[in-house]
Amino acid sequence: MERETLRLLEMLNQLRLTEEQKEKVISFCNNREAALKALDAIDTENVERMVHVMPVLTVVREDIVSQPYTAEELQQGAPETDEGYWCVPKVME
Repeated sequence: MERETLRLLEMLNQLRLTEEQKEKVISFCNNREAALKALDAIDTENVERMVHVMPVLTVVREDIVSQPYTAEELQQGAPETDEGYWCVPKVME
């Protein structure tokens, strides 16, 4: 990244960077650019394309309908019930 590019980015983003911050941003961007160039230099001609890095396995279980608890068991923890319904304090008037 050049100083002129950084100056334009400062203006567009309404930033005011110190000289030290500017040097850090320029250094960071130049390091990223060098890393990308190194990746671009790798020959990937014979490498198979992937969607996922790791294999994706779908774990499927049987869809079995069950009723592990009865309504009465679930209502045992309720502070108050009325004809099978939970009674809760009024929240809004």
